[in-house]
Amino acid sequence: MPSRDSNAVSRRAIIGGAAAAGGLMRAGIARALTEADIFPVVETTEGKVRGVRAGGISMFKGVRYGGDTGGANRFMPPTPPPKWAGVRDAFAYGQIAPQMPNSRQNAYGGLIMFDIQPGGMGEDCLVLNLWTPGVNDQAKRPVLAHLHGGGFYGGSGNSPGYDGEALARFGDCVVVTLNHRLGAFGYLNLSAIDPRYGRSGAVGMMDIVQALAWVKANAAAFGGDPSRVLVFGQSGGGAKTSVLMAMPSAQGLFHRAGVMSGATLRLPSAETAQASTDAFLMALGLGKGDVGKLQSLPFETLLTAQAELEAGARARGEAPRSFGPSIDGDAIPASPFDGAAPAISANVPMVVSNVLDERAYRMTNFDLDEAGLRGFIARRVGEARADEVLAMYRRDDPKATPFVIQARFDTDELFRKPSIIETELKAAQGAAPVWSYLYREPSPAYSGRYGVPHGSDVGPSLHDARGGLNETGPESLRLADEMASFWVAFAATGDPNNPRIPHWPPYRPPERATMVFDHTTHVENDPRGAFREFWAREPPRG
Repeated sequence: MPSRDSNAVSRRAIIGGAAAAGGLMRAGIARALTEADIFPVVETTEGKVRGVRAGGISMFKGVRYGGDTGGANRFMPPTPPPKWAGVRDAFAYGQIAPQMPNSRQNAYGGLIMFDIQPGGMGEDCLVLNLWTPGVNDQAKRPVLAHLHGGGFYGGSGNSPGYDGEALARFGDCVVVTLNHRLGAFGYLNLSAIDPRYGRSGAVGMMDIVQALAWVKANAAAFGGDPSRVLVFGQSGGGAKTSVLMAMPSAQGLFHRAGVMSGATLRLPSAETAQASTDAFLMALGLGKGDVGKLQSLPFETLLTAQAELEAGARARGEAPRSFGPSIDGDAIPASPFDGAAPAISANVPMVVSNVLDERAYRMTNFDLDEAGLRGFIARRVGEARADEVLAMYRRDDPKATPFVIQARFDTDELFRKPSIIETELKAAQGAAPVWSYLYREPSPAYSGRYGVPHGSDVGPSLHDARGGLNETGPESLRLADEMASFWVAFAATGDPNNPRIPHWPPYRPPERATMVFDHTTHVENDPRGAFREFWAREPPRG
């Protein structure tokens, strides 16, 4: 993807000034291409894999990092991938974890392309995808391991919104995406029923740890540096990154962490998770003595029971019941940011972020009027304070629609508040630094009706402006250059600063320096500080 100064420096690498396009294609007239040029082969710890090279980037898709998770392996820790003789092709995506398909019923779902999850669905889903400018070249490029969004219940690293080709080319880096168990398959906590399933509430996160161990063992063969691995992701990907910070088995497998719109402070205990387990068994018509039957049922049966629970909650006006990791005392011994940043990852620098109007992705009442907005706020803060709070939000942005103000109000509580808490706990730890950013560039989608919705920064962070939330004008391309450059610099050095962005100080109270990505990217101290203070005083939602 060309940058805003396309002819002169658009293909200059961020780190070290290396050319991003493959030299082979530039020198194509000098010698004939060989089969090995187009179909590179790399020897992994399990066997040889063959990828395909185009535009200077070698792509390996559907590479196994773990064994099949079905049958007797269901709800159990991941097993090693099988070894093989000969060469396996890595041309196509592997399976995605069992999950309810996304539809385009909601226009936002189409914008983020979550309805497109190639690879087929099944329990042999412990696979990863990798993009690299060079293989077997001892180049020691930084490695960016991107965790997909979709909470702990949906999505995959196969989605076109997470394609790593553009970022690998722009940053002369190795990009990895991966699939892992989701929903009940990854997080149904059966530990209180049968000790054989003692880790069942954490196996989806254990999958990610195993993928990172595979990266450590194999990165060098793919031109990467196993000592410079960034784990980052947006929404569910940010939540997973938060949890990894508190997992002993993950330590040493990654060296920087990025949490985009997914700060996660606390996880349920095994006892709390048991309520979801009991409801799941009831939906299947099973008692606690029948738990062994769960491994022999078709995955479609289990997925249907999970969908039934979610539909029932919606029908009762409740938040949909979903399955996520819970504290098991071993794989996840404690919540990640419950009162303090995890000591075991104190030496890991972080970037924590939000976009301005995250919650617009969950809302569809685009015709909301001012009276409706006031009523929405009153239901949260009470009639006596509704006018005062509405006036505070209106002063901040007089031109915003009631729909956008509604989304921003919810965002400040449900997304921005936990992100600030996570950032401040990391800063207070006083070990590795933490940086904060706020993405404030409105999405052009549907004439800007969403404001700056959840996921607006995903495309730019991967140097990709083709998604529906962004566009290919000069502003989007500038932001893609800026955001991709800081992620590559952060992966390479542990510091996001680089020549494409203004100087970015680490976040420390009371200054609270924050990079603001918008029409003129700049650093602000404590942006929207009045709202931070307001929500810090507000009691938790009942």
